[in-house]
Amino acid sequence: MNTFPRHLLITRDSHADTRLDLLKGALAADAIVPYLGPGLLQLGCAKPVVPHSPEAVAAALTKRAPAPSKIRTNMWSVAQFIEQRRHRRTLQGWMAEIFAAPAAPTALHAWLATLPLSLIVDSWYDGTMRAALIATGRRDVVEIQGVTRANETRDIWTKAYDLSGNELDAVPSVETVLYVPHGSVRPAANFLISDSDYVEALTDIDIQTPIPDQVKQRRSNRGFFFLGCRFDDQMLRTYARQIMKRSDGPHFALIDGSELTRNERRFLAACAVTVIDMPISEAAARLAGSLPSDQNG
Repeated sequence: MNTFPRHLLITRDSHADTRLDLLKGALAADAIVPYLGPGLLQLGCAKPVVPHSPEAVAAALTKRAPAPSKIRTNMWSVAQFIEQRRHRRTLQGWMAEIFAAPAAPTALHAWLATLPLSLIVDSWYDGTMRAALIATGRRDVVEIQGVTRANETRDIWTKAYDLSGNELDAVPSVETVLYVPHGSVRPAANFLISDSDYVEALTDIDIQTPIPDQVKQRRSNRGFFFLGCRFDDQMLRTYARQIMKRSDGPHFALIDGSELTRNERRFLAACAVTVIDMPISEAAARLAGSLPSDQNG
């Protein structure tokens, strides 16, 4: 084990193997919440069919409407630039185009979909976790998506859907809540993407108003396990911190320790998130049970 300043704990080698095996058991027992990020799209696919990072979304949007060079790599700023100059409907339509191709669920998504998890958080727009849950034939799942208030006359922060794509007036009692805080291309092309989308959310998120009650309830006696996530932007750190807020912990993140930025290290240390330093492909195979038995310890 190695530590960085500010008491960031990073586990490697045999310690990481042991920790991951314990987390596999915790997931199966519904004792920890998986928090999924766009990095999972690269599992088994050198070139994902949809963007797998905010920078890639910014590049895809800039191809449609060239943005000033100083903001060109910032997804939220590029989206705001388009919204102001082309209209919200144009931005939403382009995002739907960019994420139109269905990304096939990985073995990890498929495994998670079979577990009796109370809560899954999916922080990207691709809808892959939703597709994995649909593939199981389950009916005991509700998806709650963050929505932009730019299209709403009601005072709402989220919309709920069943896995058939029907919008629900109320969230029924179900085994699994799939929480997609930034929206998703499916079933209704909801996207929190521009700076203005987040103005009201960030104003109220410290008092937890935008976070659904079902999420607050189900996180209370659990920690979070971040998979395929990075925290190299303030927006990503803010949302992760607020979703973790008032949860019991402990928290873990599967991240290449050599790639961590200074801000990521500070954030992870401040939130008491232990880093598991292991290639995501190896970790996903270990979790989903596809490694040979002599490697599963």
